[in-house]
Amino acid sequence: MSTPAPPALPIPAPPQHPRRWAALAALLTAEAMNLLDATIVQVAAPRMHAELGGPVSAVPWLTSAYTLPFAVLLLTGARLGDRAGRRRVFRIGVAGFLLASLACACAPTLGALIAFRAVQGATAALIVPQTIGLIKAMFRGDETARALGSIGPVMGLAAVCGPVLGGVLTHADLFGSSWRAVFLVNVPLSLTVLALAPLLPEDRAPRRPGLDPAGTALAALATALLVLPLLRSGGGATDGPALASLAAGCAVSVAFAAHQRRGARRRRGTLVETSLFTSAPFPAALVCSALFFGVSTGLTLVVVLQLQVGSGADALTAGLTLLPCSAGMAAASWCAGAHLVRRYGARVRTAGLTVMAAGVLATAGAFGAGGHPALLPCALAVVGIGQGLFTPAFFTAALHPLRPQEIGSAAGLLNAVQQLGTTLGVAVLGRVYLASADAGGAQHACWAGLAALAVVAAAGRAMRAADGLAESEPAPEPAPEPFLWTDQE
Repeated sequence: MSTPAPPALPIPAPPQHPRRWAALAALLTAEAMNLLDATIVQVAAPRMHAELGGPVSAVPWLTSAYTLPFAVLLLTGARLGDRAGRRRVFRIGVAGFLLASLACACAPTLGALIAFRAVQGATAALIVPQTIGLIKAMFRGDETARALGSIGPVMGLAAVCGPVLGGVLTHADLFGSSWRAVFLVNVPLSLTVLALAPLLPEDRAPRRPGLDPAGTALAALATALLVLPLLRSGGGATDGPALASLAAGCAVSVAFAAHQRRGARRRRGTLVETSLFTSAPFPAALVCSALFFGVSTGLTLVVVLQLQVGSGADALTAGLTLLPCSAGMAAASWCAGAHLVRRYGARVRTAGLTVMAAGVLATAGAFGAGGHPALLPCALAVVGIGQGLFTPAFFTAALHPLRPQEIGSAAGLLNAVQQLGTTLGVAVLGRVYLASADAGGAQHACWAGLAALAVVAAAGRAMRAADGLAESEPAPEPAPEPFLWTDQE
């Protein structure tokens, strides 16, 4: 008679990282620094142009040069962390961001500044995707949710502080630094992160994914061909060279899609999970993400340009004018994520889009008053509240119906498309405004933004038709902020 096998002992869970909360501070500081660097520059951009010279049409490049490489390289940055180790890639990214920030602060010309901004965006693409994987490596159980939940408030605070800090630093002209202080502020932040980075554990994916350099090259080429005609200063967006570039961009985009499908069939590493595109909801979510965040960022640039270039206000006034928008967004986002989405589901998304459209309409009316309209801060507060209501509900709906193996790729792709939409919004709305560079141009940009929001509403219907969340159904869980979704595991 055989002896029964002894019962299997449970495998103990790995211990939590002993310095996890101090290490989390490094991750949160790096996340905030990257968001801060996008919003702080928008307010200082007109002063940069005034001191460095160059065409005023180059001003949108100060934002787009950062967000474009960030968008294109975000998924590749995540793959590098999976392969080489997230802590290692994170530290390399922060060190590169520090050096690029110093180069931006010392830039002698507008062209050099734009080039250094592109390097900043590329290094940011190494930093941001590592956050979620490192948090999951350090925390267990309920503490994981607490750690992930801390990202939203920190990012909201950075969004609120960015425009104001940009205006204050530029206006204060510390030691004669003028706008250069908005980049020098990254130096102590980066040094703090690097000092805390040894507390982070090394972590990588259990299976080394492929980097797909051909896919990255095709994505970068397609993006450049589609975006550059909108950003270039000469000619129009519908002249011969521009149309040829746009047509070539569409062709390369098709080639990228075919390359991804072929790689998936051959079980090679690909940038995106191709199963995400077998039904309508996720492509519709990508359209929503690109257009919604494009309008949000593009409208901010238009407001800053009209205040400083069109009305002659200083950077501090521009920053304070944007404060109600940032504060409204932060408050509404917290309220929606903590309470409203769980209770009212997809209706919060529709309400947020409606409120934002009303705010954009009120902004157009405020610009109609000319000069420095007194009602503009109130209109921008409505815009911010709409943004805050829409965002958590949108990301909940976009990620809820997906399978577990699709979540990482979908989250990273949504984040990348969000950054690409930011680039397009700055390019298109900035170009519309700069056609006349006055209050009328600002109004025209608002009308263009409203048209884009109408497309977002239509794409939202496609999401709702198949995402399993009817207009009256509550969502199961509220989603974190968009920049949270960068894990590629």
